Amino acid sequence: MKAQTKPIALFGTSADPPTLGHEALLIELTKIFPKVITWASDNPDKKHHIPLLKRTQLLRMLVKKISHPKLELVQELSSPRTIHTLKKAFQLWPKESFSFVIGSDLIPQVPTWLNAKSILNKATIAIAMRDGWPIRDKQLEEIKKLGGEIDLLPFNIPKSSSSKFRERPQEVLVPQELVPLLLEENLYGLADNR
Repeated sequence: MKAQTKPIALFGTSADPPTLGHEALLIELTKIFPKVITWASDNPDKKHHIPLLKRTQLLRMLVKKISHPKLELVQELSSPRTIHTLKKAFQLWPKESFSFVIGSDLIPQVPTWLNAKSILNKATIAIAMRDGWPIRDKQLEEIKKLGGEIDLLPFNIPKSSSSKFRERPQEVLVPQELVPLLLEENLYGLADNR
């Protein structure tokens, strides 16, 4: 059962690539949670544009840039299935409770997760508002019907998405620390757009 202490925030992301939106979200999470764990993952509902290893490298660079004592990249939590990530988290931190952090764009996916009911019994769903993705009461009700506890986070993520970057790669959409690697390896065609 969920404990009464403040949970660890778990934020898995495709990081394809990490954007200023990811950076803003991670910084905001460190203001609310005692510990914020992130990792790059393969989302079974998405087509990824560069390999997981490279996306992990980019996310690691972002975490290093933020350099906050509460923020940590734990890549071993990476799994296409949330239930497997949660099992690993309980192995690593057996006495803790957890909040899965998602953007408001992912709310409709939660009831379709493998073993959604089990996940929702073991972890809170913390939702960050993404501009352009309003939260609908009906969607929240579906999560609650499955036993889910919802935490609406008190901040908005700026309108900066990985898909927008992939459509039209621009340096201003990603943290500047990532730009040299993106250019050097011509990831996402950024060098071609210069």
